[in-house]
Amino acid sequence: MTTAVATRELTALDRCDRCGAQAYVRAVLQSSGGELLFCGHHARAVEANLKPLTSEWQDETQRLHEKPALVGD
Repeated sequence: MTTAVATRELTALDRCDRCGAQAYVRAVLQSSGGELLFCGHHARAVEANLKPLTSEWQDETQRLHEKPALVGD
């Protein structure tokens, strides 16, 4: 049995599995379909070894440079 995980935008509620910071990368494992969440720092630290084992590598680290929308804009 394979577990399908739908792609969705990561939110402030998604936390890094290593340190608890906001997650910007989601890795879906090929073998189990399970997902791991990482902040940008920890994603870079594991990317070379982990990415080949994933069926999906969702990287939203570009959002780190976005300016937040102001209320009333």
